Amino acid sequence: MSLEEIKKEYETLIQQLSNPELISNNKENLEELLNRKKTLEKIINTEKEIKEIKIKIEEDKEILKNPKYTELSDLAEQELKELLKKQEILEKELENLLIHKDHPKQKQEKNLKSNSVIIEIRAGTGGDEAALFVKNLFKMYSKYAQTQGWKQKILDSHPTSFGGFKEIIFEFKNENVFSQMKYEGGVHRVQRIPETEKSGRIHTSTASVAVLLKPQKTQLKINPKDLRIDLYRASGPGGQLVNKRESAVRITHLPTGLVASSQTERNQLLNKENAMAILEAKLLEKQEQEQTEKLGNKRKAQIGQAKRAEKIRTYNFPQDRITDHRIKKSWHDIEEIMEGKLEPIIKSLQIELKT
Repeated sequence: MSLEEIKKEYETLIQQLSNPELISNNKENLEELLNRKKTLEKIINTEKEIKEIKIKIEEDKEILKNPKYTELSDLAEQELKELLKKQEILEKELENLLIHKDHPKQKQEKNLKSNSVIIEIRAGTGGDEAALFVKNLFKMYSKYAQTQGWKQKILDSHPTSFGGFKEIIFEFKNENVFSQMKYEGGVHRVQRIPETEKSGRIHTSTASVAVLLKPQKTQLKINPKDLRIDLYRASGPGGQLVNKRESAVRITHLPTGLVASSQTERNQLLNKENAMAILEAKLLEKQEQEQTEKLGNKRKAQIGQAKRAEKIRTYNFPQDRITDHRIKKSWHDIEEIMEGKLEPIIKSLQIELKT
C-alpha cells in the first residue's frame, strides 16, 4: 500500500467515524476503526515531518552555497548535520511503520490488534547452563522492552538454585508489540564457557521461546464450570517453601486439558489473575491451531523439543557472534545485544521475512 493509498484510507476512516450510528451501534467495529486511525496517523505524521525536514535541509544547503550568508554558515552547518541525522531516524521509523502496519479487515491480522503478548522461555538441553541462558534471554528482552517504553509484568517463574530459571512467563504491553516480538519464537542456542567450567570447555545449551498473543475480552468466552482451580504453596529453588500460605494458583481447563499456573505474587487473587492470562493466551492459540493447518503447526514449530538441531538462532560467545539461521545473517557485539540492543536483529527479520 502506497502513502497516497494510506492517506485516502485515512480520509475514509474520518468520514466513517463521524457517523453517529457507528458509534452507538457497533462498539467493537468502532474500536477497530480507532486503532486503524491511530496507526495511519503515525505514518502520515512521520511522512509529513520528513518532508518538512527535507525543506529545511535544502535551505541550509543554500545558505552554505551563498557567500552573502557567511556569518550564518557555522549555524547552518551544525543544523544541517542534526537535520540529516533526524531525517535518517525518521525514514527508518517510517519504514518500520509501513512494514508492520495492521489492517483489521484481514482475518489473519485481526488478532494483531492485541497490544499485549505473553512470552514463555523454558530451559532445554544443557541443565544448569540452559537455566542460566533462560535468565539471559529474559534480561535481554526486558532491557529491549525498556528502550521501547513497553510495560512488563512477570506472570510465573520457576527459579533454580544456581540463579537461572527452569521457566519464566511474562507479559509485554504496548501498541505493535507483537509485530516486533513475533519472530523470537523458536529454539535459541548458546555456545560459551560456563563460569563453573574449570577446563575452559565450550558448552552448548538451548532454551525455547514462545510468543503468544493475549486475547482481547471479546475473543474468548470461558465457562467457569470448565475450570478447576487448585491452590498450593509457592516454592523456591530446590523445593524450598517461600510462602507458608497457599497463594500459588494452578488453573486447568477441563475440556482441553490446558494448564496454567502462577506463584510470583504473595496474593492469591493476583496469582489467579496471572494464571488466567496465561491460560487465555494458550486457549486462543489452540483455537487458532484448530482453524488452519498453518496455525496448527505454529506452536510446534516454535517450541519443538528444545533440542540443539531445532534452532532459529545461535549465540556464540567465543566468536562474539549471533546468527539467525532463518535469514542467514550474523551480528557481532554480542554483549551489547544481550543488554537489549535487539533493534538491528528485529528490523532485519521484519524486512526479510515480511509475514
